[in-house]
Amino acid sequence: MSLDFFKMVALPELGSTFWITAVFTVTLIGISKAGFGSGPGVIATPLLSLVMPVAAAAALLLPILLMVDVFVVHQYRREVDAPNLRRLLPGALVGIVLGGLFFYQFSSNERVLKVSIGVLAVGFVLYQLMRGRLTRPRPASRWDSTSPAGVLVGAFSGFISTLAHVGGPPVVIYLLPQQLPRRLFVGTTAVFFFIVNLIKLIPYALLGLLVVGNLWMTLLLLPVAVVGVRIGVWLNGRFTDTWFNRVVYVILLLVGIQLILGQSLIGIVLN
Repeated sequence: MSLDFFKMVALPELGSTFWITAVFTVTLIGISKAGFGSGPGVIATPLLSLVMPVAAAAALLLPILLMVDVFVVHQYRREVDAPNLRRLLPGALVGIVLGGLFFYQFSSNERVLKVSIGVLAVGFVLYQLMRGRLTRPRPASRWDSTSPAGVLVGAFSGFISTLAHVGGPPVVIYLLPQQLPRRLFVGTTAVFFFIVNLIKLIPYALLGLLVVGNLWMTLLLLPVAVVGVRIGVWLNGRFTDTWFNRVVYVILLLVGIQLILGQSLIGIVLN
């Protein structure tokens, strides 16, 4: 099954709303990956899916994510926890395969994809609220890098990352209890998702999601991503992530609800 990017998103349809949303989204990707270990980056695909089809949003974001990963990995290249990577990556490979199969099965059903992403977005925010992650400090370490849970976390992360580039939360939740130094935490997640995103190129190519012609949008948005990375690196160690997370998760909750309902929240309120 092949998905033609330009049939789904014709160039004349890419108006100001798309570009404003895209610039905001890509900036957040850079900030979150470089400054906060990619957790808040879960907002990217759900937010962009408001102004374009899910498959098109995922296809547009993957090259940008890879380019951001290159910058972030370069910044933190000497601060990586190899044992955690060895535990997470095998499961991630399995998850990517399963995610590609799911995408293939439902690629023609936009409603199923949007609802799925909306449920992931809302579910993540609710989980964070229940665990008190928005306000509480990091919990005491309970897992180590040899925990079998790492394989399962990697598989789940790979699966949902393939669907919507939202694989960050499971990995963040897995690493946080280990109380890694912040730079080691960010560096480990950066390398993990760089490898995951490279592997995701395979199912995306097989699904026909990667079209050379859409690289012009990636190139236009790349400077925005670089700015986001620079901001994120500057914020790391200077700015607590609590308030940043709160703002991002409120937006993510609203976006998730809107994707599930299939209509604008403003329109619902006015009606």
